Amino acid sequence: MAAEGGGKEMNEIKTQFTTREGVYKLLTHSEYSRPNRVPFNSQGSNPVKVSFVNVNDQSGNGDRICFNVGRELYFYIYKGVRKAADLSKPIDKRIYKGTQPTCHDFNPLTATAESVSLLVGFSAGQVQLIDPIKKETSKLFNEERLIDKSRVTCVRWVPGSESLFLVAHSSGSMYLYNVENTCGTTAPHYQLLKQGENYAVHTCKSKSARNPLLRWTVGEGALNEFAFSPDGKFLACASQDGFLRVFGFDAAELHGKMKSYFGGLLCVCWSPDGRYIVAGGEDDLVTVWSFLDCRVIARGHGHKSWVSVVAFDHCTTSVEDGDPPGEFSGSDEDFHEQIHFGAGRDRANSSHSRLSKRNSTDSRPVSVTYRFGSVGQDTQLCLWDLTEDILFPHLPLSRTRTHTNVMSATSPPATGQTTTVSTTTTTNSSGTNGKDNVSNSSTSGNPPNSLPNTLPRSNSLPHSSNPAGGSTPNSHTGSNSSSTKGNSIIDSAFIATSVSKFATLSLHDSRKERHEKDHKRNHSMGHISSKSSDKLNQLSSSRTAKADAAKTLGTMLCPRMEEVPLLEPLVCKKIAHERLTVLIFLEDCLVTACQEGFVCTWARPGKVVSDRPLEDTVM
Repeated sequence: MAAEGGGKEMNEIKTQFTTREGVYKLLTHSEYSRPNRVPFNSQGSNPVKVSFVNVNDQSGNGDRICFNVGRELYFYIYKGVRKAADLSKPIDKRIYKGTQPTCHDFNPLTATAESVSLLVGFSAGQVQLIDPIKKETSKLFNEERLIDKSRVTCVRWVPGSESLFLVAHSSGSMYLYNVENTCGTTAPHYQLLKQGENYAVHTCKSKSARNPLLRWTVGEGALNEFAFSPDGKFLACASQDGFLRVFGFDAAELHGKMKSYFGGLLCVCWSPDGRYIVAGGEDDLVTVWSFLDCRVIARGHGHKSWVSVVAFDHCTTSVEDGDPPGEFSGSDEDFHEQIHFGAGRDRANSSHSRLSKRNSTDSRPVSVTYRFGSVGQDTQLCLWDLTEDILFPHLPLSRTRTHTNVMSATSPPATGQTTTVSTTTTTNSSGTNGKDNVSNSSTSGNPPNSLPNTLPRSNSLPHSSNPAGGSTPNSHTGSNSSSTKGNSIIDSAFIATSVSKFATLSLHDSRKERHEKDHKRNHSMGHISSKSSDKLNQLSSSRTAKADAAKTLGTMLCPRMEEVPLLEPLVCKKIAHERLTVLIFLEDCLVTACQEGFVCTWARPGKVVSDRPLEDTVM
């Protein structure tokens, strides 16, 4: 566990925290905010968001940062741990009237020192394409709000494309746009393309190419966030109805889904190798879901209010090879490089296959540590380690180890290399009564395995080395191309013949009698703050919602608390006065932001240039 740092009082803001790899320090001179540095009155405003892009500037300061505060949008050179932030001269500053920025995203493929493409979503439903370097506004999409009148909750460029982008709204719909197309002067007409369990995909009927190319309707209620897999082939969606749904993006097919323990899901992210998804939301938990097995493998409890952001740290995620190099195709350097970054579909697919081969070899277990973080409305930052005793519980207990990646304190490791130090922890071998929900929905008729007497908090449920019905990504879903234009995606991508439906498991008869008592007891861990009236209003759900929750609780979609391992955070620190809305992991630091409008830089161990505040410098 982390040592206390930056204060002794429980409610005091922490300015540093300690992990196994060293001390993370808050750099006060690298704090970005509005130029006057006055805390923002966040009442009634949309969350502060931050986007980064690298423009490959020859000066060595290639990082650019964009953040929104209220009605304002700022674009700066980001100097991180190197130099003090200069807030007096933003590259671009915009103040909007009648609407507020809610989210934004850079296109990394087209970014240069002279031009960047930035998408900005707004509370009234519009999406704007701007170039903050040239200070130009290229296009405004959904200008007349004929496509969707609700708030934009998430906007992302489609990976590998220079022209396609996806926009989610609080209406529960997503729209695929092409920057080359116009939106038309009348409301679009749609034709059903594909339909499945609680989702549908429509094409836009038009004689000429126009936006949107596609409309997705997903679940019930707002679609709060979506995230593309590292290879760009799959799309994970977190909805207000509490469901995580994962789709094959090109084929518009449902790969699998999961239900939150309580309330809506607010955030979602993928592991760097695309094998795991972490989601967080109104149940105050972080939930780890296996992409290959389509099941919940762990939950993390450390927050005292809603979890607003989850993110994987690719720099401290490591895979230690326990096998001779000759047993698998490809070099170890290639393998490590692919695990560190899922940058590109071919590389990500290769890492998928190699991980699958290694994990299925029981004789020589692979040592794995995934680091991810979360921030929430409780103003706390939590860091979590997902280790092999959770991921591969079927291995003999004598061989189950916890490996922690230790970063270099002087310089970052070379590309494709990982510096790791292994520490052995005692694994509890005692057991508890319960059932194991490890089978895929397609094999729901198989009897669940019995458990030992106690379920250790750091261990997962035992299951067979080859879980029944475990699914793998299908190769027929295709890939996106940067040259894709207009409606060509419809002609080439949607050739799949059927929609894979995810069957819902029914509750076991023995559990029906004790459901009401367990349901009430497990919901008591919400720690909901009485000061937030909007949270209380949303918690008063209808009878229908309660009935739906009752159907999923205790199934593989939503295992009970005692049926999956409970992770404890490595770090759990209060780092802000207002609710946290941003967590981004960079190579030499991590970045957080709160609703007061302050964007903070935390230097990784050994990355602090000087402990003295640096004077502001102008680039």
